[in-house]
Amino acid sequence: MSAILLIGAGRMGAALARGWIAEGRGPAIAVIEPQPDPAFARALKKAGGRLNPKPAAVAPPSAVVLAVKPQMLEGVAREAARYAAAKPVFVSIVAGVSLARLQSFLGERAAIVRAMPNLPASIGAGVTVAAANGAVTGAQRRLAGALLGAAGDLEWLADETPIDAVTAVSGSGPAYVFLLVEALAAAGIEAGLAPDLAMRLARRTIVGSGALLAALPDQQAEKLRRDVTSPGGTTEAALGVLMAEKGLAALMAKAVKAAVKRARDLGK
Repeated sequence: MSAILLIGAGRMGAALARGWIAEGRGPAIAVIEPQPDPAFARALKKAGGRLNPKPAAVAPPSAVVLAVKPQMLEGVAREAARYAAAKPVFVSIVAGVSLARLQSFLGERAAIVRAMPNLPASIGAGVTVAAANGAVTGAQRRLAGALLGAAGDLEWLADETPIDAVTAVSGSGPAYVFLLVEALAAAGIEAGLAPDLAMRLARRTIVGSGALLAALPDQQAEKLRRDVTSPGGTTEAALGVLMAEKGLAALMAKAVKAAVKRARDLGK
């Protein structure tokens, strides 16, 4: 079984590790995390993994997964470079940090995969997009794919160029959906619903709509929207507002553009 070193077990790092544990990889996992969530620490120990072992006690890893905040990356990556002699694949889920920059920390010959997961990974329903540098072998790509795919769906890119846009769409996207729930509930309250009922309706509508979309993978969202929109009905009246020139589509484009810019700024 491939030895895995995870550096950083915050929300995303822990989500990935939970997926590996579910697949039976527990004994192969070593985690470096100064402030681990107690529940995660217990789950890791129960699965046979190790938390904060001394560097000398870490088996030569086949994969080193970097899951820290961007401002912590340089120091962490330079420390992780000590494992380069084992020729692992380094997998980074750090937002905004390019393959070239990672390579400057980890070494010119380092095999590196840059990936962007999203929050639903915490329940195994995420989507991750990844790109590899030229040093990554076929076997390393498969290992990285297996590790990232443990948290949900995985999409590979031919190169990393679109990853800032990926960050803005799927990485930040869950927050947009949660905001939609808040906004829909608030609108329901304004229309006369009790707050608790408005929130329940908003939550269940978003969850149910997502489940419908997932159950019909060949159906496009546009078709589903049209199916629920009767000519001259209430939905059409509402969509007339949301689809106006400065409506939801324009706001979403502006929001994604802002997120792309921030992702690029973080990478400088």
